[in-house]
Amino acid sequence: MARPPQGVLSPSDDTAPDDTETVMLRISKLTDYATVILAHMAVRPECLHTAVEVSEATGIAQPTVTKLLKQLQKTQLVTSMRGTRGGYQLARPAISISAAEILDALEGPVAITECASHDSHCGIEQACRVGHSWQRINNAIRRALQDINLHELADATASRTPDIAGRIRAATLRVHGRGQGA
Repeated sequence: MARPPQGVLSPSDDTAPDDTETVMLRISKLTDYATVILAHMAVRPECLHTAVEVSEATGIAQPTVTKLLKQLQKTQLVTSMRGTRGGYQLARPAISISAAEILDALEGPVAITECASHDSHCGIEQACRVGHSWQRINNAIRRALQDINLHELADATASRTPDIAGRIRAATLRVHGRGQGA
């Protein structure tokens, strides 16, 4: 069996990474590109954006932009208007589109382990002692993604990284019972 690219651990890979590999939770390149496209559209939400214009503005190849805009339309994050003056625009205000919705539209719901997915098929679930904890961690990640919206992702004038990191920390503390309401 071929090994996945460095930094990516295949769900079917039962081997542990060696010391030189970095394993992380990671969104796909297409999801990253879709977020860049949506952020571009969020800056001028009143405009219709063509695939050519989005491609030129973002540096993403036009066939990829076209493919992603169609997927985003199918999942109702953007709407389209046909014709010579047609194009795409956000289906609703950027502040009401969460990072979780973007991820769901392209990759499906977050599930960091098999038992965290909605239709789990884990063979050891009955005897597993850690599944519940992984589900709680998965829920914390989901809440953090729901708590960040496209408007914040698109805001290049403000440094949002500390704010986002703080939200993830707060969600993690809630999972471990050390945050508010615990």
